[in-house]
Amino acid sequence: QVQLTESGGGSVAAGGSLRLSCTVSGFIQSRMCMGWFRQVPGKEREALAIIDTGTRRTNYHSFVEGRFAISEGSPKNTLNLEMNALKLEDTATYYCAAYDGPWISCDARITFSYWGQGTQVTVSS
Repeated sequence: QVQLTESGGGSVAAGGSLRLSCTVSGFIQSRMCMGWFRQVPGKEREALAIIDTGTRRTNYHSFVEGRFAISEGSPKNTLNLEMNALKLEDTATYYCAAYDGPWISCDARITFSYWGQGTQVTVSS
């Protein structure tokens, strides 16, 4: 089992930045497919950024590419999401997720096995 705990959410003015972190504990594989997602009430959950922790290959949804960056943190059992140039429409609950394989391609098509409880991000004008 893998446990994920997000932190770093909060309120920020439009144009500002936030850094979300996800602490990973439990039975951690040396290579996992991990990602950040978000959801607004009444809407489907969106995949934002995915990383293969073995190859460090990343992929991003088009609406966050260039503004958000996913990375493994230090210590290694953390996953970060740097969010810049935040917009009102970025307001959502943000979740980290993990999958310990096997996979053909580490991307948003994977059915992630483990999820955090979420952290709220509110962007105001």
